Amino acid sequence: MPWGYVMILDDQPVSMRVRNDAPHLVALDIDGTLLVTGQPVPEPTVLAVQRVRGRKHHVVLASGRSLTGILPVAKELGITDGWVVASNGAVTARLCDTCADGYMLEDVLTFDVGPVVQMALSRFPDVQIGVEEIGVGYRVNRTFEPHKVNGAQRTVDIDGLGELPASRAILHGTGVLDLLEPLRLHGVTATPAGLDWIDVTPRHQSKATSLENIRSTLGIARHNTFAVGDGLNDIEMLSWAARAVAMGHAPDEVKAIADETVGDISQHGVIQALNTLI
Repeated sequence: MPWGYVMILDDQPVSMRVRNDAPHLVALDIDGTLLVTGQPVPEPTVLAVQRVRGRKHHVVLASGRSLTGILPVAKELGITDGWVVASNGAVTARLCDTCADGYMLEDVLTFDVGPVVQMALSRFPDVQIGVEEIGVGYRVNRTFEPHKVNGAQRTVDIDGLGELPASRAILHGTGVLDLLEPLRLHGVTATPAGLDWIDVTPRHQSKATSLENIRSTLGIARHNTFAVGDGLNDIEMLSWAARAVAMGHAPDEVKAIADETVGDISQHGVIQALNTLI
């Protein structure tokens, strides 16, 4: 039997059993993993996360959401200290009770938004663009529906969109996925988040790069990394984790990266994964 597994005679797959006497870094996606977008975290999921934290594991929320969108979820989960990874890894923050606004920024990566805006508008004049303002919301060319982005929205002209470097920009519109390769050739990370949505973040950066920095800082052994996700922006995170779990509704390319697949969001699959740590 490989190191890291223990045999327990129950109906749980052997691959889902781990030795959990040492602290793990537990990286959890939010939308589609911990909750259905626009809904609160289900109470059973809250309890499962709290039990894992009670075993001294380090739960790190790692999301494509902005920091503004992550903080309310951390509060629902009772997480007031520790790390969070926002904006697909471009923003890393530490939560703390005594910090202003409940957090302090640890690492912020940015890129020049102006050329991305110009490229997008030249090919898709009607594209909807949002440029993240950390801890606040977005500069936008047109207001997004409230449930699509977190935080305040400030409408600006085209020059205003690209006036400052940013950690993340959103491109939303029919056919916008045609911009994926041109953006990547331009030198940024472009990640699809639906059929009409691209997240643009700095080059060579992902949830995984930030999680590895956190792992190193915490001194967590590489083999004690654990991640659960469901989206294309989770592929690097799942590839990084020593033990990777995909939600049951995840696309096939995400499941192919994972070591295991649990139930879908309606079945609270994340709880199945977390229970193996407690």
